[in-house]
Amino acid sequence: MSTLEFNQMLMSNVDFLKPFAVTLTRDTESAKDLYQETLFRALANKEKYNVGTNIKAWLYTIMRNVFINNYRRRSKQNVLFDSTPNDFLLNTNQCVTTNGAIGAINMREIHKALRDLPEIFRNPFLLYYDGFKYFEISEILGEPLGTIKSRIHFARKMLKTHLQRY
Repeated sequence: MSTLEFNQMLMSNVDFLKPFAVTLTRDTESAKDLYQETLFRALANKEKYNVGTNIKAWLYTIMRNVFINNYRRRSKQNVLFDSTPNDFLLNTNQCVTTNGAIGAINMREIHKALRDLPEIFRNPFLLYYDGFKYFEISEILGEPLGTIKSRIHFARKMLKTHLQRY
């Protein structure tokens, strides 16, 4: 099929795409963009069209795939809209002071919970917390790897019960 024949067939079968684009996007401007992108993709991939097949179905498939890809791309973006009427507050330099006393109290409670752990659990956990790998802790303490893993697991469980509010 020649380019001219394909273009004529394409142009005679595109009128149904506009309502379908509006149905997908529910917005006229987005529908226009989707329609344009669909036609661009159809023209760019005309060699993939099999002569004799339903061109409307082919165009529907292209439009649906473009819509889905755009939707997935947008859903991965973290877009935050601020619809507050007080826009002047967004760029003001406000000072925020942190409460160092609360942080210090929290750290004291965490250190106390660590000290309260039985030594058999505390040593492997502190080494793990310092960044050592399981096999390294196993070599340092001279214990089997499975024992080290279970002791660290139990230490986490004990700390979780002691520090439930965190």
